[in-house]
Amino acid sequence: MSERAEKQRPWKLSEVTLRDVRGMDPGYEVAVLPVGSTEPHNYHLPYGTDFMTVEKIGEEGCRRAWEEGARVVLLPTVPYGLNWNLIKFPMTINVRSTTHAALLRDVVRSLEAHGIRKLVILNGHGGNEFKAMVRDMCAETDSFIGVVDWWKCAPDRAREVFEREGEHAGEMETSVFMALHPLPVRLEQADDGTVRTPRLRALADGRLWITRPWHLLTKCSGHGDPALSSAEKGRRFTDAAVEELSSLLVELSAAEMDETFPYER
Repeated sequence: MSERAEKQRPWKLSEVTLRDVRGMDPGYEVAVLPVGSTEPHNYHLPYGTDFMTVEKIGEEGCRRAWEEGARVVLLPTVPYGLNWNLIKFPMTINVRSTTHAALLRDVVRSLEAHGIRKLVILNGHGGNEFKAMVRDMCAETDSFIGVVDWWKCAPDRAREVFEREGEHAGEMETSVFMALHPLPVRLEQADDGTVRTPRLRALADGRLWITRPWHLLTKCSGHGDPALSSAEKGRRFTDAAVEELSSLLVELSAAEMDETFPYER
């Protein structure tokens, strides 16, 4: 390892050089691809909340895993997600699922060309859906492709820390952003995050799924009251989630890709 790479973060591809990578022995074993979105988050969080947050989670998870011996590399973050149901809000940027699928195929092929056959998609946006894409990829590759919704890594801690439920720019997401980023969060400008009640019982109880038109569901894209948010809550939750992520990466890096992987012989 070169002195330059030691001063930088060798697990973050965007910060290392060709000389650094060529000097690694052993090389990378697991790649992590953070994927977020560009969309409004109530009145108090920035449009980049999802991709800014998932990148920080990825950085910390890869750092801890690397320090425990995992040969993991964090790829540059994809800042766009599936957002058409928020398109009525100005400056929402939507990409199609076919765009994500094409990108995923190209990333997997590129990694395979460099001998990396383990990929973790680190998802930072609830509207992104990768399961069908990964199933399709199984017909095209022998690589291992897994998906982690980072906010699901520590559900027990989430129930312990947060007092109010919400899906978007509520107490959890706001607290996490406050913990991870120096940008100011203007809680005094936030809407209370109330949403409209469905007319259809099947939609209310979960038997019926739809792509919810967010501009009809919410007043300003928020879902959940952020009033009780704090950086301290965010730190408690993200620390637990990152610990689970780093443990996964350490285990995956060490696992041999034999004929029964990922199951026992």
